[in-house]
Amino acid sequence: MSAIATSEKVMAHHEAGRARISHGGFDRAFRAASLGCALLVLLVLVGILGATLWGGWPAFREFGILGFITGTRWNVGAEQFGAWPAIAGTLASAAIALVAGVPISLGISVFLTQLARGWMRRPIATAVELLAAVPSIIYGMWGLFVFAPLVAAFVQVPLNAVVEGLPLVGTLLYSRVPSGTGIFTAGIILALMIIPFIASVTRDMLDQIPPVLRESAFGIGCTTWEVVRHVLLPHAGVSIIGAVMLGLGRALGETMAVTFVIGNANRLSPSIFDPGSTIASRIANEFNEAAGLQLSALSALGCILFLVTFAVLILARLLIARVKRI
Repeated sequence: MSAIATSEKVMAHHEAGRARISHGGFDRAFRAASLGCALLVLLVLVGILGATLWGGWPAFREFGILGFITGTRWNVGAEQFGAWPAIAGTLASAAIALVAGVPISLGISVFLTQLARGWMRRPIATAVELLAAVPSIIYGMWGLFVFAPLVAAFVQVPLNAVVEGLPLVGTLLYSRVPSGTGIFTAGIILALMIIPFIASVTRDMLDQIPPVLRESAFGIGCTTWEVVRHVLLPHAGVSIIGAVMLGLGRALGETMAVTFVIGNANRLSPSIFDPGSTIASRIANEFNEAAGLQLSALSALGCILFLVTFAVLILARLLIARVKRI
């Protein structure tokens, strides 16, 4: 009996050893597959940057990198290309989108997590999330046929009568042709598009804050505003910054909706109500018919947009790190 027991122990030991070897091989394969997935993402990013840089290099070489970025002329016939009007339009429309969209998104999040009754919370949350599923071209069509005429009739025309001739405000808000299309309209449409992303992420983060913190604040006599200001927002600050940067990335790269409502004017205007263009809208308008140096200039614009988005990501990381230290 002892010999049989010893034999069974030896066999079990060998089987356990083979199982460990098998599991070790599986772990190595799993690590290699995970590393391959991570490297694939890096290779795709490097490939995109390299392709746009290679395609835009003739334009950078012709006008100089700084000259192309700061140039203000875009004349296809004369083969003069400058990126600054498109860069300025991209940054201005994205800034308007953040100024209009972030407060609304935070208000939606706070209402859903703190003030909404149980029967209201789910329908409103579902409606906000459904906004993210609307195709961008639908936003563009609605903006062109519905929102732009309203802006022209109820914002631009009355505002022109007030600000015309004023030194600074008039320059910023006066529209030479009150058609409703322009940087401001594009910014508002972008705000509507980024609200679902920022509101959904912020709401989820506010929901994850331990209820004991809120109850303790209410217990010592804090108002709802004080709870939101001193308890919820500080604890969700990092996540809110991430959500805002997610929305900013969407606003910087949006193409079709902006192309419909921005006016697609290849000029630089100090007024936010005048037509303009963004990097994405200019590429969308001209890429199919571009050739030669114009095609290189459009590729260079794509490279600049990629780098701007990358810079936004770096800024987000720095802000998050600073908030964590505080």
